Amino acid sequence: MSGRLTTHVLDLVRGIPASGVFLQLRRLENGESQLLREAATNSDGRLDAPLLEDADMKPGEYELLFHAGDYFRKMDAAISEASSPREQESAGFLDLIPIRFHIGTGGGHYHVPLLLAPGGYSTYRGS
Repeated sequence: MSGRLTTHVLDLVRGIPASGVFLQLRRLENGESQLLREAATNSDGRLDAPLLEDADMKPGEYELLFHAGDYFRKMDAAISEASSPREQESAGFLDLIPIRFHIGTGGGHYHVPLLLAPGGYSTYRGS
């Protein structure tokens, strides 16, 4: 099966790519979870190589686990005393963000972007 799996993380509050977001890719099968890859986003919010490609693109259920809490703790070290209590509280709201998805038998490019903010996130199947 040919194709590739990629991701991209954007920090919606700062309006920049989210650099240094640690993530894990797991394959889910028969109630088990197999760790396939760990990586961190580069300065463009992307990975230097696809998470999966070509022969590694097997049909099945997968999970991307984004360590958003660690990212925000690093970024929020820069939050000043002038920040409101609500801003400071929402900075610690998200921790781990799991995105589960299915890769079919047809191959192709699977792109799973994460649009990230301290109080919420969004994702979709990109191109």
